Amino acid sequence: MVIRRDIFLCVGHVAGVGDALEVREPVTEPLSAEATLLSLAQAGDGEAFGTITEPFRRELQAHCYRMLGSAHDAEDLLQETLIAAWRGIGQFEGRSSLRAWLYRIATNQCLNALRGSKARALAERRGSPGVPGAGVPALPAALPEPVTDDEPTWLEPYPDELLAGLPDAMPGPEARYEARESISLAFITALQHLPPRQRATLVLRDALGYRAAEAAEILGCSLDTVNGSLKRARASLSGLLPGDTLTQAPLPGSPAEREVIDRFTSAFERGDVTTLVSMLTDDAWLTMPPWPLRFRGREAAAGLLTYLVFRGGTLRFRLVPVRANGQQAFACYVFDGDSPSAGSQGMIVPTLAGKQVCGVTRFLDNGLVSRFGLPASLPG
Repeated sequence: MVIRRDIFLCVGHVAGVGDALEVREPVTEPLSAEATLLSLAQAGDGEAFGTITEPFRRELQAHCYRMLGSAHDAEDLLQETLIAAWRGIGQFEGRSSLRAWLYRIATNQCLNALRGSKARALAERRGSPGVPGAGVPALPAALPEPVTDDEPTWLEPYPDELLAGLPDAMPGPEARYEARESISLAFITALQHLPPRQRATLVLRDALGYRAAEAAEILGCSLDTVNGSLKRARASLSGLLPGDTLTQAPLPGSPAEREVIDRFTSAFERGDVTTLVSMLTDDAWLTMPPWPLRFRGREAAAGLLTYLVFRGGTLRFRLVPVRANGQQAFACYVFDGDSPSAGSQGMIVPTLAGKQVCGVTRFLDNGLVSRFGLPASLPG
C-alpha cells in the first residue's frame, strides 16, 4: 500500500521570452498520524497496532454478539479477530477502509466458529455455567405445551456499558434498523434462527448499513449472492420477530418506560402473579435460557410464574436494576426461606410494548450477574 506520495510542483515563468519551465525539487507531503501508525503496525509495532484498532473494539465485539448471541463467545471471537488482524496487518493494502477490513475478519471468524468442528467446540464452551443440571425439568402437568422447543439455549444478555461510547453508534445509510433496535434481545434472538451466512448478510446490510457491494466485499461473495441471501433473511426475520415490538418499545429512560418498569418491579418483588399477568399482552412470550422452550399467552405465563418462578410463594425476590441490550433488565436475587442473605439467581429482561410487557426472558445462569459488576449475594 502506498502511504506516502510525492507532489511535484511545476511553475511556469512568463516574465520574458525564452524563460524556461522551472522544475522545483519534489516536496514530500507529511504522513498523517493514522498513516504513520499504520506504517508502524505493518512493521511489527504492537503498540501502534493497538492504537489503530482500539476505536473499533467495542463495535466489533457487538458485531460478534449479534452473530453468536452470547456475550461470552463475543469476547472470545473479538480476541481471535484481533489476533488474525495482527497476523495479517502487513498484507493490508488499503483497498477498503481499515474498519471494513476488520469487519471482514470478524465476520469470517464468526462464520468459522459456527461451522464444522469449531461449531462443536463452541457448543462445548457455551455449556451452561451456573445452572446445575441445565436440563429441562419435568414441567407441571397444568402448564400448556411450549409453542417451540428450539430456542437458542446459548443466549445471553449484553451489558449496556459495552455499547456506550461506540465510535459508530449510528448505522450506515442502508440500515433498516436503528442502533437500539438491532441490539435488542428480541432481534438478537430472532437472528439466531437464521442460517449463519444469511445472518451475516442481514447484520451487515440492515443493522450496520453497509451497501450491497461493501457487504459482498466483506463476505467475499458476489453481489447477486448478497442480494439473494438478504431477501431470504428478511423474509425469515419477519416471521421470527414478535409482532411490532421494536417500534412499540418506549424510549430508554423515558417516563413511559419508567412507569411500566416500576410497576413490573413492584409486582415481581411481591410475588404478585395476578398483577404481572395483567401487564402482559395477549400473545406475550416467555423464555428461560438455557431451556430451549418458548411459551406464549397469559395462561402459560401464570403457570410458569406460579410454579417455576415463585414456586408457589416459597421464594422472595429482590430485583437490582441494570441495563442490557438497550433495555431495562434486572439481576435476580432470591431469599430462600429464612435465609438472611439473597443469592443470585440469573437475570430477567422484560420486553416492553407501549404500556404493556410483550415478552419476558428469564435467564437461569447464576453467573451472569458478575458481567454486570454485581456480587453473588446480597445482605438481607
